[in-house]
Amino acid sequence: MPSLFISDLHLDAERPQVTARFLRFLREDARQAHALYILGDLFEAWVGDDDPSETGAAVADGVRALVDAGVPVHFMRGNRDFLLGCDYAARAGMTVLPDPAVVLVDGRPVLLMHGDTLCTGDTAYQAFRTQTRDPRWQAQFLAQPLAARLAFAAQARAASRAHQAGMQDRMETITDVAPDAVDEVLVRYGIDTLVHGHTHRPAVHSLEVGGRACRRIVLGDWYEQGSVLRIDADGATLQTLDIASG
Repeated sequence: MPSLFISDLHLDAERPQVTARFLRFLREDARQAHALYILGDLFEAWVGDDDPSETGAAVADGVRALVDAGVPVHFMRGNRDFLLGCDYAARAGMTVLPDPAVVLVDGRPVLLMHGDTLCTGDTAYQAFRTQTRDPRWQAQFLAQPLAARLAFAAQARAASRAHQAGMQDRMETITDVAPDAVDEVLVRYGIDTLVHGHTHRPAVHSLEVGGRACRRIVLGDWYEQGSVLRIDADGATLQTLDIASG
């Protein structure tokens, strides 16, 4: 039975076909798994567990059904859903992982990250991340009315798109991981396999760090097609899913 890893689904009411494909994935593919790991950005935006969105409700029900069927689901917060809290996680039956996290997969340690902290070249984003991860900022934000939080999320998405458009000529390098950041985290944890998302650049990279042969596996997003990593006794396989077949 494989362990499955996904990230960057960016589920949103404006893309119902992706939510439908994910719910089908939970009902079918994931039922045959040893465990499912969701490494951030499950949702396009998350402004608090009190948001009564139909998408959030459907996903919670789908994940809970998988957990009740005996497949544990582990969730790591991303840059879009970092405010997803314990109430929603409990409703869905998910275990929340820290970022980074080390897990055993088929008896071997694997380092899991969302991946945004590895993109150190994007200094504007890193400053925003530092601000929004401050518990005081989060408490003040969550104390606002839901409508105000939704408006802030929409504004933040617009600002992100403008930021990316403004650095289009440097986008490829700035928004990808920094090699020295990858080396540092692999040396710090002493693990030879890193799995992350965030960059939307699915691939398996072989590298040497501190004299050790290592690999960095990057999960893809769920826009034009889905992406899932399967790890079992036979190795690691990065696969695509047809979104249109939701």
